Amino acid sequence: MAETAKPAPAPEASAGPVSAAGAYLAAGVASSEADYAAAVEWYGRALSGDPANPALLQGALMAHVGTGDMVGAAKLAQAFQAAGGKSQIATVVLIAGDAKRQDYAAILKEQAAGGSAGAVLDDLVKAWAKLGLGRMSEATEAFDKMAKTKGLEAFGLYHKALALASAGDYEGAENILSGKAGGSFPLTRRGLIATVEILSQLERNPEAVALIDRNFQPGTDLEIDDLRRRLDAGEPLPFTIVRNAGDGIGEVFYSMANAVKGDADASFTLLHARAAAYLRPDNTEAILLVAGLLEQQRQHVLATAAYATVSPSDPNFHAAEIGRANATFAAGHPEAALEILQALARTHGDILAVQLALADGMRREKRYDEAFKAYDAAIKMVPNPGPGHWVLFYSRGVVSDALRHYDAAEADFRRAMALNPNQPELLNYLGYSLVDQGRKLDEALGLIKRAVLMQPDSGAILDSLGWAYYRLERYRDAVLPMEQASQRMPVDATVTDHLGDVYWAVGRKREAEYQWRRALSYDPDEKLAARLRLKLAKGLDAVLAAEGAAPLKPVAAAAAQP
Repeated sequence: MAETAKPAPAPEASAGPVSAAGAYLAAGVASSEADYAAAVEWYGRALSGDPANPALLQGALMAHVGTGDMVGAAKLAQAFQAAGGKSQIATVVLIAGDAKRQDYAAILKEQAAGGSAGAVLDDLVKAWAKLGLGRMSEATEAFDKMAKTKGLEAFGLYHKALALASAGDYEGAENILSGKAGGSFPLTRRGLIATVEILSQLERNPEAVALIDRNFQPGTDLEIDDLRRRLDAGEPLPFTIVRNAGDGIGEVFYSMANAVKGDADASFTLLHARAAAYLRPDNTEAILLVAGLLEQQRQHVLATAAYATVSPSDPNFHAAEIGRANATFAAGHPEAALEILQALARTHGDILAVQLALADGMRREKRYDEAFKAYDAAIKMVPNPGPGHWVLFYSRGVVSDALRHYDAAEADFRRAMALNPNQPELLNYLGYSLVDQGRKLDEALGLIKRAVLMQPDSGAILDSLGWAYYRLERYRDAVLPMEQASQRMPVDATVTDHLGDVYWAVGRKREAEYQWRRALSYDPDEKLAARLRLKLAKGLDAVLAAEGAAPLKPVAAAAAQP
């Protein structure tokens, strides 16, 4: 397995003075790896000797954006422009700073001077800036122009609706969002919340409830559940999505980030998501997007910091804490991650996702007794499980299997199969578990074959198929799937060990020993490592005899079996 590239060392960790060229090169390496914190340090050192260098300023301002320091980024963007530089990054940062101060004239001045954040953003931002200056008719004309532009209709209509609602014209906003004016367009979750709040302002709570019921399943989104409860109680919901022009510009940045995520470069999406979260610190969707992008870029420490900005009073706090725990796991701090999940379970233990996250975390760290308790608690929260709940029983079964409670594990696997019979992961696990125990081998083989048909390229499932053939003493049949599994999972100690056993069983003993040596190099657990060493020293036949296991059948005899 290729070694993961290490982040550029921070200047404090460097031995001796670093030249300006060295700092520049280190900053470039850090930037290429999205190591924003190191990039901030290295660019800072490089700029100390060349403070007006446009290339250094441009790199530094994106590094500051990456760390979430939008104020520091704005200062660098101003210096970049003073040095004659122009870029989309600098313009986005400057617009965000101006919008934060509600200096809408400065935004228009920046655009007039040639600053551009991209054609779509320029038009939307200009419209919102004009609204902020009280020029409502010019703003709506700009939104209308975009709404008539092929491919941009949804952007223009959505932002015009938000602008009308922010000015108190809820009737006009609802006509747009409902499709009565200008045609229909798909609404995001945030757009649906805006529509719900607008309907409530129009004293149409029952319609708002119906809209929620058409688009959301109860219990899957706590914020939506809370909105529905308040609507049912007759409470008029305030319009919160966009309260002023600054909020509108923040929504522009979020709209762009949400539209390009997964397609554009992660840093480009992060730039707009950071700007959105800066202008609306209560936009939890923007914060979660920022954190997710940082995790995608393997900046787990920055991701945990982003998740931590979500308020405990936010309905999505539990989702942010689960994300923070996952990022903490990824950063290599499992105990700290489990502490986050345990604390969350104490305050939000009535949420299914919380119990499931705690259980998954405990299982990940092989704390199986605690994992079982959490899975058990999660299952008790679902009195009438449906097809989507198969994973709860599957996961509890995996833990029971690890605890060697095989009957309980099998019962859970079969309950999961009754709920959702066509899950290859489930079929494979039950089949492999039965094979490993030497029980119901014919049924086990059938389960695994079904899984292979569903996922023919899965190394884990091919390993199970090969191992089932081996346990059924069909050694020659085992060779091909085990080789295919090894090709797909080339550095997995267990798969490589299995391939060695299969080779030994068909008489390819030198190849078997080679595979066992490979398996030893892949950091197996101590139990497997000890068995590998014994096989290399004495051979598989001797190890099986010492373990009291049945001896391998001669290949010819094994091949004669139906």
